[in-house]
Amino acid sequence: MNSTRLKKIAATAMCFAVLAQPLLLTSCKKEEKTGRRTADYGSFGSDIAREIAAKFPERAAYSEGEKATGDYIESKIRELGYTPEIQKFDKEEAGTSANYIVKIPGTGFYVHQPDGTYQIEHRVAVIGAHYDAAVLPEYAPKEDEKKDDKKKDDKKKDDKKADGEAEPTERPKYVFDGISDNASGTACVLTAMMAFKEYTNISYDVWFVFFGAGTDNFAGAEKFVTSLQGEELLSIDVMYDIDSLYAGDKVYASSGYKSLLSTQKYEMRRKLYQAYDVCFANPLYTYYRFDLYYNESGLRFDVNEDGYKDIYNEVSGTMSDYKLFDERGIPVVYFESFDYNYTSLDKMKETKNLNIQDFGGKVRRTPSDCTYFLDELLITEDVDRNNDGEIDCSGDRLQIRVNCVAFIVIESLLKGSDKGMTPAQYEQFKKEATRQTYFTETSESTSETAKPSESST
Repeated sequence: MNSTRLKKIAATAMCFAVLAQPLLLTSCKKEEKTGRRTADYGSFGSDIAREIAAKFPERAAYSEGEKATGDYIESKIRELGYTPEIQKFDKEEAGTSANYIVKIPGTGFYVHQPDGTYQIEHRVAVIGAHYDAAVLPEYAPKEDEKKDDKKKDDKKKDDKKADGEAEPTERPKYVFDGISDNASGTACVLTAMMAFKEYTNISYDVWFVFFGAGTDNFAGAEKFVTSLQGEELLSIDVMYDIDSLYAGDKVYASSGYKSLLSTQKYEMRRKLYQAYDVCFANPLYTYYRFDLYYNESGLRFDVNEDGYKDIYNEVSGTMSDYKLFDERGIPVVYFESFDYNYTSLDKMKETKNLNIQDFGGKVRRTPSDCTYFLDELLITEDVDRNNDGEIDCSGDRLQIRVNCVAFIVIESLLKGSDKGMTPAQYEQFKKEATRQTYFTETSESTSETAKPSESST
């Protein structure tokens, strides 16, 4: 190998080392500051998800189970040191549901005014998830079937007793409890709220919202959005919606359907790209084998039914609470687990796992959204990734995904607003402006001094 080629290789390696250094330093600083690894929130969130599923498996919209889940969420919010606003709403003949809202003020942003000055204005980021869960009607057991099953069970028990045998302990294959949809998303928002307490430099006002009756055409999100006054609605820069993180093959982040309009595609997807950036700039894959995907199918069809064929990328095939924000032109970032790597729309499903195909690879709102069923398939052994003799990565997919998504959302807030500058950015802006003024005045003064006088010419 000649010396010229060796020099080129060395120069390339040096460039990579220089470019990578800021990312490595940033990671190290974060870990030094918090005293733990990036996105390491332990089992806080996964424990909450499993507790919700275990205690409140029947939490359909407007039900007593949903109300009990709301009370549980309120208790967790208070444990974190916050007092929630409870926004109740009714549906005729169905009952009452509620949204649980925590609003935390930020430092605000310096926004340029028409008179040339900069004034502090408050911009909002919403982080939300629905907490109710319900199996689809086609999968729900009918009342007659329930009665027949009970009669059969009672007869089996009587027969066993008559024969002097112990009662059977065999459990059914599925007992629906909504661990993925959406105990996982609810737990992730609570994890983000916990992580948020470690940050002191976030300029956004952050609203954490737990939506009731999400399975009823996103009724909780609709109540929340329609209750906002004009200025409140206009102050929202982004809505992060977290939904069904556990069962799907990959975790995706998507934008809303408004981003399909070519005239505002980048504006509506900027926050989405910031979320990707946070994931790629931090060692989430190194530590947890966690990655964030975008809908990679690339199919061409009329996604939003506006008469034009769209490229089916960076948007979700699932509607959720984000819909109410997207319809009002608010940028959204929607997190879900799914699998979009298919060549046709009708084949797309949450998982290709051969053991989760009883409902065609669907999990959300099917009986397979069941904790013990999914845990047996998806939890693997904890791993010692750096071979130092200590476990450094959980094998719990639920824990990893809840923690990593919570981290990405909170870190994305540090990217700031397009409408103004953070206090730190504003201070740097003033320094640069002062420096520019100094150099301009100095150079002009020097130029004037250097000009030859008329008498000397």
